[in-house]
Amino acid sequence: MHSTGSGVLLVPYALASGGWLSLVLLLMLSMAATYTSFLIKRCMEVDPSIKTYANIGEHAFGNMGKIIVSIILYNDLFMVDTGFLILEGDNLHSLFPEVVIQVCGITIDGKSSFIIIIALLLLPSVWLDNLSILAYISAGGVLASFLILGSVFWVGAFDGVGFHPRGSLLNLKGIPTAVSLYMLCYASHPVIPALYTSMKKKRHFSKVLLLCFLLSTIIYVSMAVLGYLMFGPGVESQVTLNLPRDKLGSRIAIYTTLITPLAKYALLLKPVVISTESWFPTHCQKKKQFKIFIRTTLVATQVIVALALPFFGHIMSLVGALFSATASLAIPCLCYLKISRFNNLRLGIIERLFICSIVILSVFIAVFGTYTSLLDILGEIEH
Repeated sequence: MHSTGSGVLLVPYALASGGWLSLVLLLMLSMAATYTSFLIKRCMEVDPSIKTYANIGEHAFGNMGKIIVSIILYNDLFMVDTGFLILEGDNLHSLFPEVVIQVCGITIDGKSSFIIIIALLLLPSVWLDNLSILAYISAGGVLASFLILGSVFWVGAFDGVGFHPRGSLLNLKGIPTAVSLYMLCYASHPVIPALYTSMKKKRHFSKVLLLCFLLSTIIYVSMAVLGYLMFGPGVESQVTLNLPRDKLGSRIAIYTTLITPLAKYALLLKPVVISTESWFPTHCQKKKQFKIFIRTTLVATQVIVALALPFFGHIMSLVGALFSATASLAIPCLCYLKISRFNNLRLGIIERLFICSIVILSVFIAVFGTYTSLLDILGEIEH
């Protein structure tokens, strides 16, 4: 799941935004996202020609469906990758706050410097066509999340931070932010078709999905509770920024946080690269330099966005509300309703109502979450 790495850092901040009762919403979103993942599987079982997430949109709503699903998917991947650059900049700046770069008389602050440095280091991996090695490294995302969770617990239990029951029971004003960030944690649906087609024993796929969502939810709830108990309302958008720098557990958590996005960055950008290069098929096939130019331009664009809007929590909240809620809740439901009608699949009234309620939920998240996130981003820019 591409969101596991950043999601596990964000959930304490999300819990602080919405209050303790917002955990109920996290569990509700977990169940809804698990159900919609099964809907994707059902869509693929209808027609063996469906291989990708965009194919599902095309099968349900024709070419326009394919285009809309692709736009949402590519924007989601692009912005999550941009969030990785901001995450790296924040954590490296907290480790080395004295770093400042001067170029041609221009002073670049530490956080911006690290965003640029990390982008330059990652750029060669984006130029590669074969990313199979990174795929194996990236597969350890859940293991990395457990390592971060264990390290944070160690800091709280044995390194003097402690756990302090506090915080608000419910903060209605912060609910849109909390739900948007919780939604980001379950934004893995676009990769489900690829996982399904790659499995040899497809009859076990439902069990694998259930296990993945169960493990992810256990990680998210545990980290949210730990982080909020340790740092209360003052928890940062990335819980690693609150950890004391001189403790071993803190450094393990921070370094694991820094390494994980490095393996995922080029992989997440790959679909965006392929789509962009498809606009210029002749140039990309004949000129290697043109492909490098396109890929470098994509990374440069992400750097510009990261430097202009370096607000990790608010940017990820916007991504969760605008793209994740649509891709992981609304699209699977709408596509399955259309495909089931085309193929005369029996759908009970209760299940139909449940599916429609998930669509309505996704619309509420998209509208209120996006509005709140944009207001927060504008507020940060004004300050």
